[in-house]
Amino acid sequence: MTKRPDKGGAAHKGPKWDLTPLFNADDDPRIEEKTLEVEKRNRAFINRWSKRTDYLKDPAVLLKALSEYEGLKRACGSDGDAGYYFWLRTQQDMNDPALKARFNRIEDFSRKIENDLQFFSLRIAKIKAADQKKFLAHRGLAPYRHFLERIFAESKYLLTEPEEKILNLKTSTSHSNWVRMTSGFLSKEERKVLLEDGGRGMKTLSEIASLVNNKDRKIRDAAAAAFNGILEKYVDVAEAEINSVLANKKVDDELRRLPRPDLARHISDDIDSNVVDTLIDTVSRRFSISSEYYRLKAGLMKVKRLRYHERNVEYGSITRKYPFQDASRLVLKVMRGLDPAFSAIYRSFVENGQMDVYPRKGKGSGAFCVHHLISQPTYILLNHTDTLHDVLTIAHEAGHGINNELIRQRQNSLNFGTPTSTAEVASTFMEDFVLKEILRGSDDELRLSVQMMKLNDDISTIFRQVACYRFEQELHADFRAKGYLSKEEIGRLFKKHMSAYMGDHVEQSKGSEYWWVYWGHIRSFFYVYSYASGLLISKSLQRSVQQDASFIVKVREFLSAGLSDSPGNIFLRLGIDISDGGFWDRGLDEVESLLGETTALAKKLGKLS
Repeated sequence: MTKRPDKGGAAHKGPKWDLTPLFNADDDPRIEEKTLEVEKRNRAFINRWSKRTDYLKDPAVLLKALSEYEGLKRACGSDGDAGYYFWLRTQQDMNDPALKARFNRIEDFSRKIENDLQFFSLRIAKIKAADQKKFLAHRGLAPYRHFLERIFAESKYLLTEPEEKILNLKTSTSHSNWVRMTSGFLSKEERKVLLEDGGRGMKTLSEIASLVNNKDRKIRDAAAAAFNGILEKYVDVAEAEINSVLANKKVDDELRRLPRPDLARHISDDIDSNVVDTLIDTVSRRFSISSEYYRLKAGLMKVKRLRYHERNVEYGSITRKYPFQDASRLVLKVMRGLDPAFSAIYRSFVENGQMDVYPRKGKGSGAFCVHHLISQPTYILLNHTDTLHDVLTIAHEAGHGINNELIRQRQNSLNFGTPTSTAEVASTFMEDFVLKEILRGSDDELRLSVQMMKLNDDISTIFRQVACYRFEQELHADFRAKGYLSKEEIGRLFKKHMSAYMGDHVEQSKGSEYWWVYWGHIRSFFYVYSYASGLLISKSLQRSVQQDASFIVKVREFLSAGLSDSPGNIFLRLGIDISDGGFWDRGLDEVESLLGETTALAKKLGKLS
């Protein structure tokens, strides 16, 4: 699932989700019946295989067990239709405590089943290395080969079943509760800030964060002062929190004998560490691109240096309105031009009630595309307010949805999904082609504004996230060397790495050293590289399609692969080597080229002094 920030807007009537493929209503009597069936099927599997060991020795028996396991995951998983249904309902009405209670009960039900089911993968992981080749070479197990390869890759770092249960149980007390504590304190804060109508009003932290990007300097400066004040209030809490989760991570890594802090992430994401290292090193060597972008932006905004909180302020004015029907037709046109399969899937989302389009009271903010079991529909949530950003959001989320449906058509339930390292490829691929279509009919003024918006997104997605990854690397290394890091030490590290990618034209102004307090991704550990990898891989595929339209067949092949092989192997079959620094450089060349084109356009229009 991906989630993008909400832009706000008034409520509308319009397309909403049709959840009847799951249940007819919250009190549908089938909910209880189907949930009992989920428990019955899971318990049958657990009872049948938990006391057996023959599947760990004989590939033919493992094939029988995996076929049953695949069927279980296809039909019901550990929470069935009820878990998916009530999660979706909580997104439609986030203020209904009854819905939250129903979902929490099902989640607890699911967690207990998952804990009892984990024996299966843990025992497969313990198959001796000498015997693993025998299982991987077995012809009947071919549909599950990469599923087994992923388990075997984790095996050397897994503990015993009782120890794994202990680690699972302590996750809440040693990590999640600490993180929720800090984010909970921050979310409750309000401050009186300057508003667009000239008055002052109380706003939450997330609303203040939005005002930080306001075009009116007085409004954004007041919002930044309030935002920094909240972070400074809780920096001591965050210091204790971050040291605690770093300590817990260190303990887990030592118990598992993981040689580097980010290796668990790479294994989970099914990507080689050398690929990530090459990506990080290549982007870091070209931080001059992001530095030059901020030089351009400072020039356009008529200042010598941007202040830290001004880096995302929108340049120019994009006033054209895109009602949903017009935006949807535009997206459909682009999809049809790329591949009829894409447009057919997109049309089915619109026609079959799989998109919830307009904002309304109680509905979740932002946008996302979500899938659960391979047997269940994909759903897309939007909060469409007729802006250009909303058009791109439709394309972005539809890209995820098309990816889901292509995988569903080709893969079994154990290969249904995308690795984190490539999860954003389909979404940014579709989004960028829609943006190119919009730019076709733009005059120079609009083109400059749109290209600056695109550059800002690219800089944030690639360079900022790589800088954050390097910050995380040094944060973990320093903690393990020193045993504890003060808020001042963390702040200095943060500013060091933000300065590295921003360059001399962004001032690391007072208060910016505390922005790590708010950055939730660093609590998920080494996740942020995937934003950069996804966008740069997407750029490679876009370039190939523009050079040869028939390459879309290979794009469709990639989008259908799911978890059936590693990203590295999938791309090698397309003639792409993501372990080669030159591959990442070619994507960065495109960002640099757009920067040069935009700078030339700004000079042509007389926007730079």
